[in-house]
Amino acid sequence: MTGMNPARTRVTDWIAGHSYKYVNKPVNIPDWVQRLEHSRVTIAEALRADGYRTAHIGKWHLTPTENEIEQRLYWPEHHGFELNVAGNRWGLPGSYFWPYQRESRWATEMWNMPPGKKGDYLTDELTDEAIKIVDYFQDQPFFLYLPYYAVHSPIEGKPSLAKEFANKVESGLRHQNAEYAAMVASVDASVGRILDKLDKLGISDRTAIFLTGDNGGLDNGRGQPTENAPLRAGKGSAYEGGVRVPGVARIPGVTPSGATCDEPIISYDFYPTILELTGVAGDGAHNRNLDGVSLMPVLKDPSGSLDRDSLVWHYPHYHPGGAVPHSAIRRDGYRLVEFHTDGHVELYNLNDDIGESNDLADVQSGRAEQMRDELHAYLSSVDAQMPTPNPQYDADQPSGWPGKLK
Repeated sequence: MTGMNPARTRVTDWIAGHSYKYVNKPVNIPDWVQRLEHSRVTIAEALRADGYRTAHIGKWHLTPTENEIEQRLYWPEHHGFELNVAGNRWGLPGSYFWPYQRESRWATEMWNMPPGKKGDYLTDELTDEAIKIVDYFQDQPFFLYLPYYAVHSPIEGKPSLAKEFANKVESGLRHQNAEYAAMVASVDASVGRILDKLDKLGISDRTAIFLTGDNGGLDNGRGQPTENAPLRAGKGSAYEGGVRVPGVARIPGVTPSGATCDEPIISYDFYPTILELTGVAGDGAHNRNLDGVSLMPVLKDPSGSLDRDSLVWHYPHYHPGGAVPHSAIRRDGYRLVEFHTDGHVELYNLNDDIGESNDLADVQSGRAEQMRDELHAYLSSVDAQMPTPNPQYDADQPSGWPGKLK
């Protein structure tokens, strides 16, 4: 939304429960911003100021957790979006089937969801809303942000699709969860429906499309619905399985059909890319602090490269997916992770070891030190919040032992 690294915005996590503030952990995590501050200029605000129509459909998850009135002040319509369907404080629905609730509390707290009836499936309904909006905006320049809630827990596929995939499960297959496969298929079909709509309206040739995910699949070795092999671990981890996802772009007249590109990109690159693509200047003061770079050079020529040395991640939190507070940097095909619980680093050559099984931190100590220094310099330049040692940590007590953290 901002073109900025979370270390700069301090939106480094969202769910308060992941902070583990009252358990026995080696470090205290810093306070962080659980909302998208109004001082940030979103891509929707930048485009809308230049005459674009704007709409948000789906997951928002960028509001504070306090009272309902305050939460609503941070909904998408207060961040540049004219229309908002299903965007609220929640990162997941109670159910993917109407009325999208699992417990009675969801009936009152899952606000702003599309109307429906028994049997309706959320992914399909969000697509229906998207098609209506494309119809409405078709003769004008528009920006549609469509972050589906799927694929995310609860793992609930449409019965017909789940049955179809269950019949395809065979011994030895890496993926065995038919419900998960059904959810992926529903998203795939929905994207196809929107592409068909653009074709029918005759506006495909002037519509740029970007498709990506926000993290790797949930795979922590405890019977989760998917895995990310050959990548290591998954959502919430410090490793490639947690952060490496596909990115797809289709821009008529710009992207060569069927081409692939090996240049690493990151989601905050979309902001400057969209500005360059549309010719929108945006807010000058905000743009001076962008961390992303425009992807236009590699979108035009997939064999090219970007004018950037490294990518940085900063996650000073604990996460049920297995992560402990860490920061990471990727440069020249190498990825270094620094763990703030004890200060140790790990270094991997992703070109030769995509599964991150061979730690080179000791063997290539010079490279590790150089990358660590670069990582520290960047985090310092954006005044990133860092965890601090917990003086009450007791290694002899079980991890769930309550320990008041300051």
